[in-house]
Parts: sequence; structure tokens; C-alpha cells
Amino acid sequence: MGRRSDHSRSELRALLLEAGIVLMAEVGFANFSAREVAKRVGYSIGTIHNVFGNVDGLVTAINTQAFADWADELERSLAAAGEDRIAALTHGYFRFARENPRRWAAIYDHRPACETLTAEQEEMRGRLMRIVGAEVATAVGRPLDPELGTFARSLVATVHGHCSFAITGSWAAMGQSDIESVALTRVRESLAAFGNPRPRP
Repeated sequence: MGRRSDHSRSELRALLLEAGIVLMAEVGFANFSAREVAKRVGYSIGTIHNVFGNVDGLVTAINTQAFADWADELERSLAAAGEDRIAALTHGYFRFARENPRRWAAIYDHRPACETLTAEQEEMRGRLMRIVGAEVATAVGRPLDPELGTFARSLVATVHGHCSFAITGSWAAMGQSDIESVALTRVRESLAAFGNPRPRP
């Protein structure tokens, strides 16, 4: 029987979110069960709908926390970095994915409904790109503007592609190794080309 009277709404949200994060890390998005989350904390599936609106709301909250934890990892990596902050940023990106493969993949496997994503969640999710954008702006020695923001996202896509190949084993299957160094090399090449564009004919 559910323990609906045992916890406040905020306490319920925290309990369900934590249980959801743990389950997502264990089974991934494809095998995720909101009913199992509710069961683990002793409530019914209806409680998830009451607290998060629907299952999509729960998964959105879980993945938003993954974004926050990922941004924390980047900041820790940068805090321990020497002069080569771009290397620290790249390695921090890989480290979170490597240590949390199912949570990392779930970010991309789930597409939250527009009405589900709150302004606070959008702010939390955007923190990762703000960290990357600031470091890229420093690396090329110019203020962050729309053009540079697009370039920073392109760099993230480059690193993400390499990271995805690493996590899935595709890189090793092609007989390659040390993918983080390769990804970092591509990033450095792109930064150099962006900072020294070729003149147009």
C-alpha cells in the first residue's frame, strides 16, 4: 500500500528523482520503467503523475540532473587543469560519459516535450554549453557571440561523435585506440582554423 501521507510533495519529488537516476544508471532509457521507480520508493505510478505531471516529466527531470552532474564534472576538470584547459574540457566530457554511460546516452535517447521542460530546467541544461562557450572564447581570444556560439556547439558535436564511438566500442572495432587524444587533436585543429581563417578567393 502506498505511503502517500509519509512525505511532502518536495520530499516525494526528491525520492522519486533519486530512485529514477539510480534506475536509469542501471538499465538505461530503453529499459527504464517509471512503475519500477515508484515501486522502489513504496508508491504507486499515480504518484509520479501527481508529482511530475507524467512519465515524460520524470525522465526530463532525471536527464536534467544528468546535465547538471555533467557540467559539475567539467568544472572539476577545469579546476584541476593547468594551462591546457581545452584538454581538461575534452577529458572531462569523456570522463562523465565513460563513468555514466547509460545516463549519458539517455540524454540523447529522450526528447522531452516542449511543455514538459521548465525554464529552470532549460537553465540547468544550458550550463554545460555556457562552460564550453566561455572556454572556447578564451582559447580564440574573442568575446562569445552567436557565430562563436555556433562554432562551440560544432566542437561539442565533434567530441560527442568520438565519445559515442568510444562508449559503443565502434572505435575499437575499427582497430583504433586512444580516441580521446584523437578527439582533442580535431578540436585543436578546429580552434586553430577558426582563429586563423583562410582568405576568401
